[in-house]
Amino acid sequence: MSRLARRDTALTELMDDPDCDPRTLAATYRRFDLVNRLVSAWGHVYRSRVRPELRALGRPARVLDLGCGGGDVLARLAGLAERDGFTLECVGADPDPRAIAAARERARPGVRFVAQDSRALLAAGERFDIVVSNHVLHHLDEEALGTFTADSLALSTGTVLHADIARGRLAYGLYAVGIAPLSAGTFLRVDGLRSIRRSYRPAELAEALGAPWRVETPAPFRVLAAAPGEAARA
Repeated sequence: MSRLARRDTALTELMDDPDCDPRTLAATYRRFDLVNRLVSAWGHVYRSRVRPELRALGRPARVLDLGCGGGDVLARLAGLAERDGFTLECVGADPDPRAIAAARERARPGVRFVAQDSRALLAAGERFDIVVSNHVLHHLDEEALGTFTADSLALSTGTVLHADIARGRLAYGLYAVGIAPLSAGTFLRVDGLRSIRRSYRPAELAEALGAPWRVETPAPFRVLAAAPGEAARA
């Protein structure tokens, strides 16, 4: 698998095609809930990073999922926080209206979704206590990566956490086999394998982001870029 030696940034994912089959896309968004629970390590990130931040705030918190896709990660974080007795206002933002249409199926009191990008949120004066993203960084070219991460810092008065896949042979091989039972009628297998080939290894991501970002490995085959937000507290 020498093709994994470097990021393959020429690859595009099927679900990013504006003309892709809408039924397959909708099925993919729905299935992300299960797949992310299995592989994304957000349970661990919540316990180790998000929950301590919420506890330290000592008040209701605003949480933003930037590039929220189908909204499953934000809905899960909201549920975990509610179980622990925290009060949150959760906002999922994504510029793709197809993603927001899927995400709004998960909306409930305290959890809402908006068809906006980071630039629009900043222009509207939005600020959040915690900003997160999942599987966004590997989609971005160098310029977009710089804009996205800088905006995320400007939107947060607290912690910023960007989680993604770590590229590697074992991750690729295990995903290729393990996703088969879940992928029928979705883009999960093709797009997941392409995502791995586009993704960063920890050292690569640390170099691409630079200061103030710190890149960690919260679980096998995962990277987490963390930094303190730069927005002034009200």
